[in-house]
Amino acid sequence: MPASETPDLRGSRHGYFCVGCNIRFVREQSDSCPRCGVASPTDSTVFAMPSLLLKSGPLIDDSDAAPESEILQCLIGQDLHVYSCHSLLGRGGMGWVYLAEHRDLGRKCALKILSPQLVARDREYLEHFWNEGRAAASLSHPHIVTAHAIGEADGLHFLEMEFVRGRSLQDRVDQGPLPPVKATAIICQVAEGLAAAHQAGILHRDLKPDNILLTHRGIAKIGDFGLAKRLGPQTAGSGKETLAGTPQFMAPELFQGVSASPASDVYSLGVCYFLLLTGRLPFPRSSLGELIAAAQHEPFPRVRDHCPQATLEMVECLSRLTDRSPANRPQSGVEAWQLLQAVLGHFRDLETLLHDAFDHVPSVKWMRVQDRFRLDVNLPDGRRQAVYIEESDHRAEQRLLTIFSTCCPMQPSYFERALRLNAHVSHGGIGIRDLDGQSYFVMVDTYPRTTVDTEDIRKSVLEVALHADQIERELTGHDVH
Repeated sequence: MPASETPDLRGSRHGYFCVGCNIRFVREQSDSCPRCGVASPTDSTVFAMPSLLLKSGPLIDDSDAAPESEILQCLIGQDLHVYSCHSLLGRGGMGWVYLAEHRDLGRKCALKILSPQLVARDREYLEHFWNEGRAAASLSHPHIVTAHAIGEADGLHFLEMEFVRGRSLQDRVDQGPLPPVKATAIICQVAEGLAAAHQAGILHRDLKPDNILLTHRGIAKIGDFGLAKRLGPQTAGSGKETLAGTPQFMAPELFQGVSASPASDVYSLGVCYFLLLTGRLPFPRSSLGELIAAAQHEPFPRVRDHCPQATLEMVECLSRLTDRSPANRPQSGVEAWQLLQAVLGHFRDLETLLHDAFDHVPSVKWMRVQDRFRLDVNLPDGRRQAVYIEESDHRAEQRLLTIFSTCCPMQPSYFERALRLNAHVSHGGIGIRDLDGQSYFVMVDTYPRTTVDTEDIRKSVLEVALHADQIERELTGHDVH
């Protein structure tokens, strides 16, 4: 089922789809959206319409909602066309989704049925529904929910999709932020699915965790192409399309009337990445106007303020995905996917190097500590030394791998002896580094990140540990670091 379908709230009055994030909530429980904080409508008889920002008028009132609920509820246990409807999976802005079975094929499926009253009141929603069917049916990819059929029966418009056992990515985020590597891996999968859509000339236009399913095996699948649009000479850059999407995830240029583009989908991908890393939306505001103003004029929040464990590569990647200027972002899902692959590959490659270098060296134990690695080295004479590995804050092609170990606090009385000792060091050299507000002598070695190998790391770590310990012992007589 498309991940955007939220649990059914039939029987509750005064339901709303938040104009900021499109979550459905009940006014009696809160005057503002529990997810993003945007205030609810003042008219208690109106269901705010999700996704289409220019559709601000009344859509369904309470007198209409009950009969439709009864009509669609009666489908449970009944047949529609070639489908047997077993249970209700959820309800979203455009319709209802059932767990069903294709009787001829014996195949379980998610059957989405467009709200009959949406069709009666505004034929544009029928067009969006068919757009979803056509877009999804034209895409076959492991990270996109597959659409099998679209049609009409007994006056109801339906879309048959693969039934994915799992939950929405938003459901997972509601439990808290994801570990940075896992968040990056999931967003990389989403980017791969988005790349397939962009290569087919299809924009999603409403990418968000609610519209992404996460299977029990951790596979991400993009669903809900209800606002999808094909790019073509007559549409690309026309600037005449309806403003559509979920404001919390929309690129800033869309609020200025610029047409949706692959780069605006990439921005939405970046917001999803930020949400997975931090557990929060970038611009929580109390009104839609404040949200739009913040997205257009305020700097995107620094991810490390909310996720200190994010690596430099993750920070740089997120900054590019969410750049306010579409020209500075990856220009398609393909480029975004390549960028995220590089981040994952970079992270894993360094861990792989450390595994290869020290998994069979019992005297060295290592672990990741925020954005660096700490290696505890047991020396032959029973002493110990901590060595750190971190990467410099340069562009990827200029980045250095720094291996260092603390010797002792810097004191003027040690200078001459430290310089004499430095002359006999065969690997690395003595430097001065500020740590926690205090200056220390450190043993430092550096390598170009792009060319360092397993042997370089193993030799350097052992040499740096040995020399740092030797300097600490000769200068202080202690074994602190």
